[in-house]
Amino acid sequence: MERERALPGGEDFDWAGRPRHIGVKAPGKINASFKVGPLRSDGYHSVASTYLAVSLYEEVRATAKPGTPASDITVSISENSSLAPHLLANIPLDGRNLAVRAAKLVADVSENACGVHLEITKHVPIAGGMGGGSADAAAALVACDALWHAGLSREELAHLGAELGADVPFALLGGAAVGLGVGDKLTAALAPDPLHWVLVLSEAGLSTPVVYGALDELRDGREIQEPTEVDPQILAALRAGDPALLAPCLGNDLQEAAVSLAPGLATALRAGRTAGALAALVSGSGPTIAVLAQNEQHGRELVTDLTAAGYVALAVQGPVHGAHRVFDA
Repeated sequence: MERERALPGGEDFDWAGRPRHIGVKAPGKINASFKVGPLRSDGYHSVASTYLAVSLYEEVRATAKPGTPASDITVSISENSSLAPHLLANIPLDGRNLAVRAAKLVADVSENACGVHLEITKHVPIAGGMGGGSADAAAALVACDALWHAGLSREELAHLGAELGADVPFALLGGAAVGLGVGDKLTAALAPDPLHWVLVLSEAGLSTPVVYGALDELRDGREIQEPTEVDPQILAALRAGDPALLAPCLGNDLQEAAVSLAPGLATALRAGRTAGALAALVSGSGPTIAVLAQNEQHGRELVTDLTAAGYVALAVQGPVHGAHRVFDA
């Protein structure tokens, strides 16, 4: 066991001068396009999606517990979280938590692992189709790798993250990307200029497996082709940073299923378009709605109009960087 001694940083550092507290932010995502193939024999669906990381972040603060075994991984939810307390109360604080599972994966390949406490500050909607849990996992991977000096590359962390879910590698990568397979085969897409969006948040979440099940029922045995690529016009619009060019390309095969489970989404989609949005769609499995604005000022105007109409609306931009360290102490 490493001894601790006081350094200029006080007890926040171990005897080797390594930080005992690491803070990492990871972004939520929206799906600018989402094609879904038929139900496969393994129970999954092949997809072709365009992911955009947006400026709504989860934060994980990892604190080392020197002298304890690497299996001693605990987690809590910060009081600085912006989500409603009754929603936060439903988050598992045991081995089911994706951040805890991520820390265990890093511990398994690290020679210097000790116990760790993970404090999660949540801002991305829970079960909202924005990958909030995956962002927690991505942040925990980066934080524990740094805390324990595991020396893992981003590619190695992404490989670990893929064991937890298809959205985890993207939360590590950030930016814009095309996702194929079950969403885990990622290829970065060029998007040099940020686009401006308004998120319309829902109080209740939707279960991703339930939404996929509803999609299968709606298709009622119709022959569906396996998706193999995204619309090239979407990629051209992202390269150009042109929201007007992007708007007609937006689409989500899961939207009809999400609306069938939460009919109020149809009203919210209409409200976004009525307020002057270039386009509006359900993000991923929903129920978060992504509304495309012309520019930053237009986004602020949409937030004002949608808030006046009774919705919880938030302006964001994307693409943004993936999981990254924000402090060491």
